Amino acid sequence: MSWLLTHVVLLLGFLLAIPVIAQMIRQRHSPAGSMAWLLSIVLIPYLGIPLYLMLGGRKMRKLAASKTDLHLPEQSLARPEVIPDIDRLMRSYGLPGAVTGNQLKLLPSGEESYAALVEIIERATTSLWVSTFILHPDQVGRDIIDRLSRRAASGVEIRVLLDGVGSLHTNKKHLNHLIAAGGKTAYFMPVIHRPFRGRTNLRNHRKSVIADSRYTWAGGTNIANEYIGPTHDPHRWRDLSFILEGPATKHYIDIFSSDWKFATGEQLSSPTLKSTKMTFPVVGDATLQVVPSGPDVSGDPLYSALISAVFQAKDRLWIITPYFIPDDALAQALHLAAHRGVDVRVILPEISNHQLADMARGPYLRDLQRAGGQILLYQGGMLHGKALLVDASIAVIGSANFDMRSLFLNYETGLLVYSQAEIKQIEEWTENLIWSCRYGIKEVGLFRDLLEGIVRMMAPVL
Repeated sequence: MSWLLTHVVLLLGFLLAIPVIAQMIRQRHSPAGSMAWLLSIVLIPYLGIPLYLMLGGRKMRKLAASKTDLHLPEQSLARPEVIPDIDRLMRSYGLPGAVTGNQLKLLPSGEESYAALVEIIERATTSLWVSTFILHPDQVGRDIIDRLSRRAASGVEIRVLLDGVGSLHTNKKHLNHLIAAGGKTAYFMPVIHRPFRGRTNLRNHRKSVIADSRYTWAGGTNIANEYIGPTHDPHRWRDLSFILEGPATKHYIDIFSSDWKFATGEQLSSPTLKSTKMTFPVVGDATLQVVPSGPDVSGDPLYSALISAVFQAKDRLWIITPYFIPDDALAQALHLAAHRGVDVRVILPEISNHQLADMARGPYLRDLQRAGGQILLYQGGMLHGKALLVDASIAVIGSANFDMRSLFLNYETGLLVYSQAEIKQIEEWTENLIWSCRYGIKEVGLFRDLLEGIVRMMAPVL
């Protein structure tokens, strides 16, 4: 009898696995990602199948189709005299080209980032649109919610969009004061209510606060004690955000509007949304290009920009990221850059807040080090900043980590920087980090190597 039951259970598992494997193949995962899911589904179907249904969809077709594709319009503004190759590449994805006339101010510390955020909240007169992966109901989070509530009570239009996973611990009771004051809140793909619709894996990792359709506070920084605060905290994570003003703000507005409409069905009203011909005043000399990435964008433009930049690098290729889990093509591109004499450096925290990510990164980092790249481990605590510096000509900042989740699954926004003064700001911030880094990653023993190899097999689904 027990033999028969075992046979029936195995048969059911096999029958369940067939349609799920067929769907997985049609999803066009990378070979490594497909193999990781295939092993899970075949070896442990009663765990692997539910996990795939929750987490496995890359560009979940029906769900992605229900969110209108982003259409960021070109602007009739001055273009840079020399159009970079990456700019042309981004245009081939239907994204607008780089625009000049912007002002970009880097916010290299949590205290400066907090002060800038508070300033644009307090100076706003008509609207404040907030999108963040994490809004934690801690001291900083409550402070920002209180400030938004006061602005809502004074007549400012407040919209707050939170990610369903990132802000899982921020429920409506924490936002009641804001809602009562007239603000509106929403969760992007709330996972608790419909966990088997492939939503858990599609996370809105974009971060921006847009004031009066003019000023944008953005980057990789969330709203919580560990990221920002009014006073210095030695345990605060090292992150990078910025204040943007000028024509490039238009594209952050369009991205937020699209995300908000998907989450709520509400079409936001703003002069910049109603007219593609509306111009922004020239406020500086920064040449910038906004590059969204995710299921609502055709292809993987941000990934394409990164891998193209790696192949173009001649002198310098510095990567700053909290998590380093590249796909095989990106890893090989970095190896080739190191072999041809490019100064390849990867700067990341010695110990991050995700132990599995730290184990998965080990083989990639050691392989790159053997190829001639330099690994710099930040000793000042958790490093959460994200940036890429290519020679003296291109920099990339924004919300995306240097891992497969950010590059292929999440909704992200990157900012490509082409102007020298702004690239210099990012270079100085990076050099400041290097002073607090230890060079080199050590070789490991057999057991650790085996453990890292196992985790690396699952890297595409982390």
